[in-house]
Amino acid sequence: MPDANPFLDPLRFGRRVSPCSLVIFGANGDLAKRKLLPALYRIHYEGRLPPSFAVIGNSRTEMTDAQFREKMRESVSRFLEDSPFEAGVWDSFAQNLFYVAGDLADPGFYARLAAKLEAVEVSHRTAGNVLFYLSTQPSYYAVAVHGLGVAGLHRGDGWRRLVVEKPFGHDLGSARELDRKIHDVFPEPEIYRIDHYLGKETVQNILAFRFGNGIFEPLWNRRYITYVQITAAESIGVEGRGAYYQEAGTLRDMIQNHLLQVMATVGMEPSNVFQADAVRDERAKFLRSIRALKPGEVDRYAVAGQYGPSRAGGAETPGFRQETGVDPEAQTDTFAAVTFFVDNWRWAGVPFYVRSGKRMPKRVTDVAIQFNSAPHSLFAGNGEDERLSARPNLLIMRIQPEEGISLRFMSKYPGSGMRLRPVSMDFSYGSSFGTRTPTAYETLLVDALSGDATLYTRQDMVEASWRAVQPILEVWENRRFDFPNYTAGTWGPKEADDMLARQGHFWRVP
Repeated sequence: MPDANPFLDPLRFGRRVSPCSLVIFGANGDLAKRKLLPALYRIHYEGRLPPSFAVIGNSRTEMTDAQFREKMRESVSRFLEDSPFEAGVWDSFAQNLFYVAGDLADPGFYARLAAKLEAVEVSHRTAGNVLFYLSTQPSYYAVAVHGLGVAGLHRGDGWRRLVVEKPFGHDLGSARELDRKIHDVFPEPEIYRIDHYLGKETVQNILAFRFGNGIFEPLWNRRYITYVQITAAESIGVEGRGAYYQEAGTLRDMIQNHLLQVMATVGMEPSNVFQADAVRDERAKFLRSIRALKPGEVDRYAVAGQYGPSRAGGAETPGFRQETGVDPEAQTDTFAAVTFFVDNWRWAGVPFYVRSGKRMPKRVTDVAIQFNSAPHSLFAGNGEDERLSARPNLLIMRIQPEEGISLRFMSKYPGSGMRLRPVSMDFSYGSSFGTRTPTAYETLLVDALSGDATLYTRQDMVEASWRAVQPILEVWENRRFDFPNYTAGTWGPKEADDMLARQGHFWRVP
């Protein structure tokens, strides 16, 4: 059943989109079909897309507008998450979909795109506003931006904006070169570098939890926190993306962008106001404060892993080197764990343990804040109780799949005597609000279309993230690992456990 009266609940659905056109380069690719079009359909379903709105898809495949609409209908009905697919709603949405085939390196394509934009501006009254979305292979980013600039499509009667998908370069040097080419055409305020992790409700709620409550922020520093753990585990392998993943690896694909942005949200200072530049300034300051490892420190504070084959329940799980499109001698990291230190007053001496991997026991992303133990174990009795009573408070912010927050504290066990046991106080988005949580792409698309860059990264943040991992990449690229070093379905290589054990800590099992 559809949600009741969605148009009448502005607190639930927030801002509406102003008149504009959205041009999706790579509209025949997986991202557009699995994420972008389902998100746009849902935004339309909620009444936040105005009639004066148009989507223009592009790829090299020849299609008519009608064929593009039918193809997107199949994709949206298949990949729509937690929402009803209604034929009547789709029919009204599909009237806003158009298509222009063409190669991004062909100057003639941009002339056809300009003609289509002019036509929909007249028919759909889009006011000359255009958002260009780069959903192509990264190698085409600079090509598309150059083509838009030569054709003069980066300027018009209304605003012009550009959304750039990750990865933002392959290393620090390539990130700077890509930025230079984009800035040749678009100024920084019109560039939206998208990281879908920042659009997740639970990541946004980290800010609300910290800065909207007077209880926790005074404790959010080195005096009360022992360490922070950030885990992003996937139970699947590379899922047919072996050729791409072989060139990227987990350190680049997950830690450099997604998890360092989460880490910055956890550790940033409060901004004076909740506005895009103010919030992003504080994130950037935090990222610049991450200590870059020296080459001799990399082995101590960074661990690379690659999953090997496993057999469980009579089923064979291939190792990374047995995946389609992967070199049998690949040195790619499908697991990475890094100990980061932050050189500022709030976090000096507090380790941030960040790990991510594929083919792990479960799909989970969370942040665990380990508070200091009580200074004296007042209630210690027997050996078991002494171990339990020494367990410190733990705050867990679950990003996916079950969004919520859990606080562990000690409580008296029922009965005589003073025996303590850890208990948890849990908050769940689903049960607490009783409403559907918007997907990250729904949130971020509305923000870009509305001109709100708060949840988007800036170039200084991109470069700071690359500087944090660049020394690790350089050491790993000049080393031959004895891969595979963990079995599919486990929590990674033993070296990751050893990294924490050297500091008297251990990985928690999510």
